[in-house]
Amino acid sequence: MKTKTLALYCLIGAVVLLMGHAYSSAEPKAVENVAKIGVVNIRKIFRDCKKNAKYRQDAMADQSKWDAEMEKLQKEIEQQKDGLKVLKPGSSDYLAQMKELMQKQAELEAGRQFNNQQRALKDQRWTEDLYKEILKVVRELAEEKGLVLVFEKGEVDFPVSSPDELMLTLSTHKLLYSNSSLDITDEVTARLDAEQ
Repeated sequence: MKTKTLALYCLIGAVVLLMGHAYSSAEPKAVENVAKIGVVNIRKIFRDCKKNAKYRQDAMADQSKWDAEMEKLQKEIEQQKDGLKVLKPGSSDYLAQMKELMQKQAELEAGRQFNNQQRALKDQRWTEDLYKEILKVVRELAEEKGLVLVFEKGEVDFPVSSPDELMLTLSTHKLLYSNSSLDITDEVTARLDAEQ
């Protein structure tokens, strides 16, 4: 009986050793099959990218030109207002000057509204186009590095200005932690800048 028990224990021990060896040799294969993941900070790319900086600089120059034109028109309006003071109310000269003044005021207001809408649409189009470029570069880098997934890693700036903004931040901030070795943000920015 003791021999049978001893043989049974030896057999069980051999099976455990074989299973342990098989498990330990299979473990590295499981690690190799783990998906490679990267992260990218889109906001940082927009902030640091030379293409975006150049666009902002050009937009500010255009806005300065526009502001100068509007300031010139505003001065003309002020001069016409002063000119009205010396004319007799109700005279034909007064009415002609009043008509011209009101047309310039309407032109100024329409120009301001148009400029605001045009600038907003231009900024929107630029942002969309740059975001498409960022996605293209992220895809290329992910393929080169063998990354299976790339997550957006947004930064949260506290304190936020309102409860609504806080709720929006909490509902959109999904990646809570990532190892810095996974971050490809600087590589994406560098590639975008190289394409400029």
